[in-house]
Amino acid sequence: MRPSRSGQHQLRIVGGRHRGRRLPVLDQPGLRPTADRVRETLFNWVAPTIAGARCLDLFAGSGALGLEACSRGAGEVVLIERAAAAARQLEVNVRTLGERSVEVVRADALDWLATTPPRPFDLIFLDPPFAADLLAPALTRLIEDGWVAPGGRLYVERGRQEGLPEAPPGWVLVRDKCAGQVRYGLLAEDLE
Repeated sequence: MRPSRSGQHQLRIVGGRHRGRRLPVLDQPGLRPTADRVRETLFNWVAPTIAGARCLDLFAGSGALGLEACSRGAGEVVLIERAAAAARQLEVNVRTLGERSVEVVRADALDWLATTPPRPFDLIFLDPPFAADLLAPALTRLIEDGWVAPGGRLYVERGRQEGLPEAPPGWVLVRDKCAGQVRYGLLAEDLE
């Protein structure tokens, strides 16, 4: 996230139809958009399956992952964000891009999963605030409650020092990498 000439923080869409587009991002503690090079790597991993995919950005924040998915051809993107100001900024950015396939939901991610009837997603982004202990409970609820479509993938991101969580039973870490202070990976069902 870089400040523009006006001093406002911005996020750059890395690829797809909105490639190079810069969008404003709130300057709030704990709000850290996934870095450009991390998004580039992630979307190289999922390139064969992103067109038309149903994507869920569970801890949206800046919306970097969900908006990148939209730009690269996802059929539907749902952005879940708890903070009112961040959710409003997401709505503005979605309107700026003119995207009708993106829905912004202002809600606590775990509460939303617990109170919303599950609908399967092909790709789910899990990038919660690093200081919060939300990754393991989110993974459990997503898998046990049927939020992941057959053949679906779960993207996880944490601080490098915390490392990635152990793959849930029946799942495997199929890709992982480090960049700066971030460790990230892709989980898939273990079909063996």
